[in-house]
This record gives sequence, structure tokens and C-alpha cells, in this order.
Amino acid sequence: MLENVNQYFLYQEKKYIKPEKAGVLSQSMLDLRELAQSARKEFIVISQLLAEKVKPFEAERVSQWMNQAQICRPHFWCYYRFPSDDIDEVTLAIRLYGKYNDFGVSVEVSFIERKKSEKSLIQQRKVLNCPITAPSYYLAQNSGISYKIEGNEENRMMLMKKVERGEFRKVLIKQDVPYVKNQTVEELIDRIAKVFDGLVPYYEETKKINTEMKHILEVSYPS
Repeated sequence: MLENVNQYFLYQEKKYIKPEKAGVLSQSMLDLRELAQSARKEFIVISQLLAEKVKPFEAERVSQWMNQAQICRPHFWCYYRFPSDDIDEVTLAIRLYGKYNDFGVSVEVSFIERKKSEKSLIQQRKVLNCPITAPSYYLAQNSGISYKIEGNEENRMMLMKKVERGEFRKVLIKQDVPYVKNQTVEELIDRIAKVFDGLVPYYEETKKINTEMKHILEVSYPS
């Protein structure tokens, strides 16, 4: 299981060239494309099986195996959204992490960066309102740099202050599910689903801002 995913980690940051333009590298590029597509299909299966466990959340499209610059991107991800969620809202996602022979699937509460609006970051910060315990952790981001921070009460309070001061732009809450060799697909999905369910309260906390924002709009712009 996930053999192609594991192999594809070896091509992290490798430049893909269309075989018809690759010259003597034509066959190697064909092989790379086949491996990448197979790895993505394996992750799609994981995302779809998980979707059956976490309804009414619905799985969106899995990320592509390369970016627009044709650089290999083996850390696939998939967002899960309520049918009523807007595209710019905070939701849950799964994401591959790690490297060859040492990887897993992380679950996170976050939003799609390229789809963000003014309310996205406001919603995201709400995850800090809920207590946290390890093995869940924070991923704090600013100026393109991410910092992994242990999930405990002291760090939660520290991050609340730093976010308020503008020292961190975005704080995710995450938990990792390490891949265990020889485990079944069902066992892996059950482990991911358990973590997913455990992070739902943080997702629900981010939604509370919607009611507040609607009230503000109603007061500011009465019909």
C-alpha cells in the first residue's frame, strides 16, 4: 500500500520535462510521469475512502503531482468541506508529509491560500480559542516560513499574543498519522478518521465568526 507514494518522494523538487522535449531523457520522463500519476491515484483512493468515514464533509480534488513550473510535488493534499461552506472558509484537510521510507498523513484545520478572503485569517485564528494537547500541534506561519510548535496551554497563550501583535499571520492546528508498514488500508483510514474527528471542534470554533459577521453586516447595512 502506498508504494508509489513512497517512491515518488525521491523526486521531490525534480524538474519534469515533457517527453517529446526531453531528448535522451525522454524515457525517464515517461517513467516519472507514470510513477507520479500512480502515486496521486493512491492518494485519491485514501481521500475517497476517508470521505466515506467523515460525512457530511465532502472531499475536494486532490492536488496535482507537479506545480505550474513543472516541479514534482509529492506531498499531495485534499480539502474536505461541508456543502454549505464557502470556498474561502476554514475547513479540514489531509496532507502527505515526510520523505522516502518515513512519511505519513497529517490532518489539519486550515484554508486554501489562493482562495482566501478577509475573513479567512480571522476564522483561522479562532483555532486558538480551544485548548490543545499533544500529539496535536500548531504550525505558525509568517513571511513564508513555518514553525512547528508543540500543542500545550503555554504555547496556545503565547501564540494568541503573537497573533494579536501581528508576529504570526496564520496558525494551523495539525496532527500527524505516521504510515506503518504492512498496515491495511482500512487500518490507516480508521486512524486518519479518528484524528479528523478529534479536530472537528476546532473547525466548529472557526464557524462561530460567521454568526458574528452576519450580525455586524445586519447592523452596518440594514435592509
